[in-house]
Amino acid sequence: MSQDNMIKLECTECKKVNYFSKKNKKTLKTRLEMKKFCKHCDKHTLHKETK
Repeated sequence: MSQDNMIKLECTECKKVNYFSKKNKKTLKTRLEMKKFCKHCDKHTLHKETK
């Protein structure tokens, strides 16, 4: 997996980076938002893409 396609997903509640994913930056210009499980909050929260 190339590093330029990698993104970090950060929890909106505790602000910790929990997941790494990839996306096509040429087709998706907006920041990715997903509902994922946060092991620090111990519940499903919204995770947003960070730099």
